[in-house]
Amino acid sequence: MKKIINILALGAAVSLFASCDLDLMPNNAIAYNPEQIVESASDLTGFENGMFAYFRGTQYGVYNIASEVMCDGFNAMADFGNNYGSIHRTDNSFSATDYDAEDHWENIYHAIMRYNVVINGLKVNVPADLQKAAAVVRGEGYFFRADSYLRLVRLYGKAYAHSTPSSDLGVPLVLEYDQTARPARNTIQEVYDQIKADLDSAAVLLAGVPGKVRAQKPTIDAVNALYARYYLDIKDYSNAASYAQNVISSAAGYALSSTAEAMQKEWINDEGNEPVLQLYATYAERPNRNYDAWTNTGRDPEHGDYFRPYFIPSNNLMKLYEENDLRLAQWFDKGDYEVFFNSDYHSDLFYVFTKYLGNPALRSTPEAVPDGYQAVKPILISEMYLISAEANLAANNTSAAKTALNALQTARGASATDANAANIHNEWFKETVGQGYRMVCLKRWNEGFSSRPGQAGAVAAGALAQGAAYETKSLPAGDFHYQWPIPSHEFEVNDNLVQNPGYSAAE
Repeated sequence: MKKIINILALGAAVSLFASCDLDLMPNNAIAYNPEQIVESASDLTGFENGMFAYFRGTQYGVYNIASEVMCDGFNAMADFGNNYGSIHRTDNSFSATDYDAEDHWENIYHAIMRYNVVINGLKVNVPADLQKAAAVVRGEGYFFRADSYLRLVRLYGKAYAHSTPSSDLGVPLVLEYDQTARPARNTIQEVYDQIKADLDSAAVLLAGVPGKVRAQKPTIDAVNALYARYYLDIKDYSNAASYAQNVISSAAGYALSSTAEAMQKEWINDEGNEPVLQLYATYAERPNRNYDAWTNTGRDPEHGDYFRPYFIPSNNLMKLYEENDLRLAQWFDKGDYEVFFNSDYHSDLFYVFTKYLGNPALRSTPEAVPDGYQAVKPILISEMYLISAEANLAANNTSAAKTALNALQTARGASATDANAANIHNEWFKETVGQGYRMVCLKRWNEGFSSRPGQAGAVAAGALAQGAAYETKSLPAGDFHYQWPIPSHEFEVNDNLVQNPGYSAAE
């Protein structure tokens, strides 16, 4: 029995963190002996690599794009082909059969299944010479599971800060591998309690893994960063600020990019000093891409490289950047490449979002068309400055909030401002654009948006999809769409589930 599941693990060990086929509904049962899954160092390496493959496989791509284009930072192009259309419009087509909501639920839960196998399988009967290494791998499993449940509950549950956590439903907690289980949804409180328990376990097991700039595996700094996210969500602002500061002050030496050269090194070459965690990537082992929605590049003999994006930044977003802001120059393009839309090529009309244009080292040749492949960066030091600013302000420590906020603004070449809610919220918007945080932030703040007007040049050129579901779309605070629907097929196999308000279980 043990060898059957080891095939799953070792199949992922082709290289350090191999990519994998996320087969969500396997046709064959998986049998294993949970009392002993590791007999050799190669077994342990296989299971660790398998976990990393699944963790990396649930980062970037749809996992960033969907919740971003749902909100007010991006406008659909007139010829966007309905890509991410349902979630962008959040109309009746955004239902329990929505592919984007399904992908998050299915793939993250499938990854959790792998983490559970490792967490539970490495508790006992590990050979003596592997126990120290196995403890670290278990710590990584707890880290991955904590991150996964935090992401799930943020999407499918109400915001902790604006819910009744003891009774409002979050997501099902699945902590043991059991194909026959039909779990009900746990409360938001129960899910956050489990996240805390997993982080506590990770903190013990990874205590001896020091932080490192661009660490490819979870470190104690990465654990502390997740603690900061967790405490911010549950309104424990003192702890949120403390854990964020622990990472900022780490001996690893994370540093905000404060020059154009440093920004390019960070966002093009994957060689910056901001990542607390940056996952393995090579040309042979390329990750998901934050690409098709925002750049979607091509090359034409007459026009050279060009963009054909499905979405471009909204005026809501672009009006926040000052002329000298380094993020404006590095993350947006206006005129360097032509833009193809409505069957023609255009230039200098509006900004295109290029934060994830790609690393030349991950292309077939550096001269190849930019294709969006770059190392996945799940945790960046900039987020810790934002958490510090928000948490300190909420804790009435305005001085510390201003110090953190101004440190980030000054590094980016933006004007330093007072530390009030509006300025901090705008800085979250500007700094984390494209990282999949916008919806989570609006939920946490109990804010909505009244429209997403297009850039003037895009409107004048007729480049944008128009109507109440597009550039004049509003999504008020507390709208039921901020809780994504539980996928309809889950109800076909599990009658213990309850759908979120506003959606039908069967669509």
